[in-house]
Amino acid sequence: MSELNGQPQNGKYLGAGLNPAQPRPSITLTDTSGKPFAFGQRTSGHPTLLYFGYTNCPDICPTTMFDVSAALRAVPKALQKQTYVVFISTDVKRDTGAVIKKWLANFDTNTSATFVGLRGTQAQIDAAQTAAHDGQTHSAQVLLYGTDDYARVTYLQSTNEQQQIAHDLPLVAAQN
Repeated sequence: MSELNGQPQNGKYLGAGLNPAQPRPSITLTDTSGKPFAFGQRTSGHPTLLYFGYTNCPDICPTTMFDVSAALRAVPKALQKQTYVVFISTDVKRDTGAVIKKWLANFDTNTSATFVGLRGTQAQIDAAQTAAHDGQTHSAQVLLYGTDDYARVTYLQSTNEQQQIAHDLPLVAAQN
């Protein structure tokens, strides 16, 4: 495994490699319209970018979501249409469905990807983070799950996050 900008590389990917690969978690949270969203089932077989954060975050969360959005605009529309971007709020007190929906609208323009905002109780969010192997309340990490339902790469906030995601997304989408 080599390094690029201080981050471990996983062969063909520009993002940080995950070894071992992490299976797509089977978690169910509430979407912005108040309906249950079974993450593992609904996103299965689709490239999926998963990010835990909160809408009141002044810097890391909006920057990360902007980078994800910009990376999506750099890949073909057909790939965008296959891709899910799932934002799970860690602020169970302030991030209502309406707040998350409004916040995500800042990032889903000019892309054909499906943006999903999820929320839950503190116990549900803790369980979701554990299932996704993301043990932080506020993460600067985006997990990319492939069509084979495994995450082999993650992105840490950096100056080249957009380019890393845009490079790796087609590779992960082609994996079976």
